[in-house]
Parts: sequence; structure tokens; C-alpha cells
Amino acid sequence: MPGLCDARALKRGRHYPFQGSKRHQEPRKPPGRRDLQARSGPSAPASPGAMFCRSAGRALRALVLLQLQPPARAAPLTARGPAACYGTSITSAKIQVNGVHLHYQQTGEGSHTVLLLPGMLGSGQTDFGPQLKSMNKQLFTVVAWDPRGYGKSIPPSRDFPPDFFERDAKDAVDLMQALKFKKFSLLGWSDGGITALIAAARYPNLIHKLVIWGANASVTQEDVRIYNGIRDVSKWSEKVRKPLEELYGHKYLAETCEAWVDGISRFAENSDGNICQQLLPDIKCPTFIIHGEKDPLVPQAHAEYIHKHIKGSRLLLMPEGKHNLHLRFAKDFNREVENFLR
Repeated sequence: MPGLCDARALKRGRHYPFQGSKRHQEPRKPPGRRDLQARSGPSAPASPGAMFCRSAGRALRALVLLQLQPPARAAPLTARGPAACYGTSITSAKIQVNGVHLHYQQTGEGSHTVLLLPGMLGSGQTDFGPQLKSMNKQLFTVVAWDPRGYGKSIPPSRDFPPDFFERDAKDAVDLMQALKFKKFSLLGWSDGGITALIAAARYPNLIHKLVIWGANASVTQEDVRIYNGIRDVSKWSEKVRKPLEELYGHKYLAETCEAWVDGISRFAENSDGNICQQLLPDIKCPTFIIHGEKDPLVPQAHAEYIHKHIKGSRLLLMPEGKHNLHLRFAKDFNREVENFLR
């Protein structure tokens, strides 16, 4: 896959980045300003995107940073340490935005504000526990929202009109404005990543930096096949289904999942399956794209497409990462994101 290093060559003091379709050899360059490392860690409850994720081995191959310049480099593995926590409590509240009462959680006291955007059927509570708990609360003020119809932002019931991603982007930005945050960064997972892409393009003066993972700017027929594979929630693992049933009830969970599959699959009928491809060149803020190479829900080609069409963006590939990489490898994820946001 593009940008990956051959481990044996690395031991011999050289690596082989891919350029186009040809593989070539370059002398090993000095290490960068900081190393990229991967660690194993305990699994955490996640929203439906995580249902295909199983426990990884204790050892991971090195994380690889794929960016326009300089070439990617690998770093040695290290043992997992305790998560950082600065003792700041997490508050929870609702505020009226665009005719609905949106629920959000907030923690930290830093000058750099970050909004966490969850995936399908997700919420701050289900999708971002390790980030709310362990991101540096002296540097960042962290806000996690529940989009309308998800989490505790009910009513209304969730629906999926053709513009639901655009609607979520406007809701998210208007929420932050209502909370008096003049400028902020976006961290979007899966559907939240799509929402974040749209928000960054539509509201460039408000967005400081952008981080997305497990996101796509279009829907292919292969994607539709994958989505239909999770349509029936009764076939999900109990570990994934049970906490969501406790949050929503079985009927709401099942009906909303089916409606989501139908709603997002409709994008495949557009030219090139477009969701927001045309907006990518309009994103001017620094952008960091993370992708798990073992993600069963979002093929790597989507991350590479987004990287190619956002000028100056960076792409980090996690060889053992799946769709819930920010939960499975929370410490590594938080570290990389915090370094990017500084």
C-alpha cells in the first residue's frame, strides 16, 4: 500500500516508499522531529462501526505517516502507559440550536477548543470516552455533541433526508457559536468525519484544524454492500448491540440503523457516488487524515482520495487499526492528534 515501509529493509537501514505504481529505493533519512509509535490497549465500547473489530495482538507494526513531504518513517513499539488525566470534570447540558435541543458534553480549560463529531448512531458518551477523559485538558477545551436524533438529542427522531450531512454540519457549527466559541478544531469519526469535511469547507473562517478518520467523500457499490451487511442489528455482536439498546431501545435502534443504510446508500446514485467530493479543494485549514488498514467498513481508497484532494493534508496509516482505532489504540491516537493540534 502507498507509503508503507518494508520492515526488513528498515532493519538494513533503508526503506521503500511507493510513488505512483513503481516501487523504488531511497537512502534512509534521519528520523523526523517525533516518532510514530503503536501500542496495544483494551477494547472500549463503540458505536456500530466497531462491531467488526476484534482484539488485536499485543504487538503492532509501526504507525506510518503518509504525507506529501517528507517520506513516511516507522518507529519502534513501546509499552502502553497510563492515560493522562488532569482531573477536570465532564459537564453535560442541552442548548437549543436550529429548532432542536442538542445535547453536548464539555471538559477541559485550554485555549484551543475541539469539537468531537460521532459516527452513525453515536454520541459523545458512546464514541469518545477516551478522548473526553484523557486529552490534555490544560491545552484543550473538548466538546462532544450528540447530533439531532442521536444520543440525548432526542426528540426529534433521527431521519436521513438527502442533505442530512449538510444539516449536521450546520447544526454542529451553530452549536459551537451558541456556546460562544469563535474558532475551533474538528475531530470527526466516520459519519462525523464527513460532517467535519463539509463544515471545514463551508465555514473556513471558523475552523482552526481538522482531523478525520474512518470517513469517505463518496459511496461506491462496494460500500453499499458493506452497509447492507450491518442493516440487521439482531446480527450484531451483543457487546456492540447491548449498550446501544440500553441507550435507544431495540425498536429505535433497529429502525434508525435501517434508515441510515437506506439514506447513505442513496449517495451511490449520484455521479461518482458523490457526498462532498466537490468541497474538498475548499478546505484550507491544516488537515490530518487517519486510517486503519484493517477497517472493514471504509476501504483505504477513500482516505487516499480525501488526502489527494485536500492540499497540504497529512495521512496516517495504522497497520493494525480498524474502524474504532481511536478507542482500540486511544493513547496513540490521542498523542498523534494532540501533537497535530498544538
